[in-house]
Amino acid sequence: MANPEELQLLAREIAREAGELAKRRRAEGVAVAASKSSLADIVTEADREVEALIRLRVAEARPEDGFLGEESDATGGSSGLTWVVDPIDGTVNYAFGVPIYSVSIAVTDGTDPRSWRVKAGAVFAPGLGELFSAAEGEGAWLGDERLAVTTDVSAGALIGTGFGYNPDTHASDLATVGRVMPLARDLRRMGSAAIDLAYVAAGRLDAFYERGLNPWDMAAGSLLVTEAGGMTGWREPDQWGRGMFLAAGPVVFDRLDAAIASDSAAA
Repeated sequence: MANPEELQLLAREIAREAGELAKRRRAEGVAVAASKSSLADIVTEADREVEALIRLRVAEARPEDGFLGEESDATGGSSGLTWVVDPIDGTVNYAFGVPIYSVSIAVTDGTDPRSWRVKAGAVFAPGLGELFSAAEGEGAWLGDERLAVTTDVSAGALIGTGFGYNPDTHASDLATVGRVMPLARDLRRMGSAAIDLAYVAAGRLDAFYERGLNPWDMAAGSLLVTEAGGMTGWREPDQWGRGMFLAAGPVVFDRLDAAIASDSAAA
């Protein structure tokens, strides 16, 4: 089994290269879309190209590992480890030119987000120039700065969230906001779950919750949070089959979990 720190270094290296490719394709693609294609097509192609690059780099360095990505078929491996990848997390932001998008890469022991162990991960936000990473048992980092979740929410918690694209779910999501807001100083909706989780790890957000996340949305970010001293957990799926994922520092986690639980009971 590979050393988590070695996996972290590789994840960082690949995430940075992939993120720079995504940033470059966004700049090039806007010009192309103006005359030859639609911006949606450019974003789709960038997603696929960035994931293909990540898959290639993983295969070159770790051919015995499995791969689970958003844009391509999953493949198994013989090592017991799987690379869980979101090539561009925050594609709507990416399409509209909002720089809050990221490349998220994690290495997991197992493929079920409710039971896997995340060994290493990296979240690179190329539009912001920030690279977050973590290794199991070795802390979470922004560059060379060690991260820690917040320990004081006496003024109210700054809470991040996200909403699904299905209009049928919006009323339920807004009802959840109503139950969470008594805990909150304010709410943020960044558009990239990986960045939201990195911000919880960095103490820029006190908590985050969202229904319907895919494994690649939260794999790397969940390790950032726990390695920064935070907690993560799941709530049961709603009527649309969307499980609730939440992450926070210990001072707010139980209260957020209770608010989400009351939401589940009311559903």
